[in-house]
Amino acid sequence: MWRAIEHAISEHFDTPFTIEEHEKLTGGDINQAYVITSGEQRFFVKVNDKNHSERFQIEAEQLALLKQSNTVNTPKVITFGHSKQHAFLVLEFLVLKPLDSTGGSYEFGQQLAKLHRWGDQKEYGNDLDNFIGETLQPNTWMKNWSRFFSEQRIGWQLQLLKEKGVHIVDIEECIEEVHQLLLNHAPRPSLLHGDLWHGNVGQSVHGPVIYDPASYWGDRECDIAMTELFGAFDHDFYRGYNDEWPLDSQYESRKPVYQLYHVLNHLNLFGGQYLSQAETLIDTIMREQSPT
Repeated sequence: MWRAIEHAISEHFDTPFTIEEHEKLTGGDINQAYVITSGEQRFFVKVNDKNHSERFQIEAEQLALLKQSNTVNTPKVITFGHSKQHAFLVLEFLVLKPLDSTGGSYEFGQQLAKLHRWGDQKEYGNDLDNFIGETLQPNTWMKNWSRFFSEQRIGWQLQLLKEKGVHIVDIEECIEEVHQLLLNHAPRPSLLHGDLWHGNVGQSVHGPVIYDPASYWGDRECDIAMTELFGAFDHDFYRGYNDEWPLDSQYESRKPVYQLYHVLNHLNLFGGQYLSQAETLIDTIMREQSPT
């Protein structure tokens, strides 16, 4: 594996690269992570089984697209590939710390708003399906946002749960309820990070950095709702975002729907504690749509 990584980096820079040290890092749930050094250069490397090759390629393409926007900072992609048994993704090595309120949070809020305003996409989705955690995330292009989100986000997650024997709501009924709630909402398609929680953003000496995306073109409110789900970001982040591009006044009514997607995904991945949270959100959505 290490020889394959050396060869890939050497080809990328068109100069020999030899790994003198490699240090395994802790904290990753899906991939193994290492810092490698040649003595002069350091890189961050993700490693997994060879069948993860396509996932690493997709991640590299997503990071490149986010960087292309010139709005947010992402780790630079160096190369990716595989050996006989392993797949790997080599990224720029960055020393990161949590976002803070001394400027990083506010700056990131502004950067995210600029990302959401970037581009001129007319439909919702992405050219490729990708992954959110270990879960496949379908991204078939659609012109109707309410159909896209109700079917490819909520319906998809509920179907995965049903296949595992977890039945918490009638799937077709829930899809229709979500569709009706979003029916009159036609947001401008924004390029989303897609999995924006504290663990996927940090601060370097050059400012905020995002990584581990699950990107697609969708409603910008999806990213914001995710930041409020597993421990809200610093107040300055939201102030920075709204100073750049204020959220719609109806955001709060849609937030439970967008948060439900991530809770259902966590229920699919981890089970247990997320069941009651999913049921509570579904009840909230059903009440919202019930006639008064």
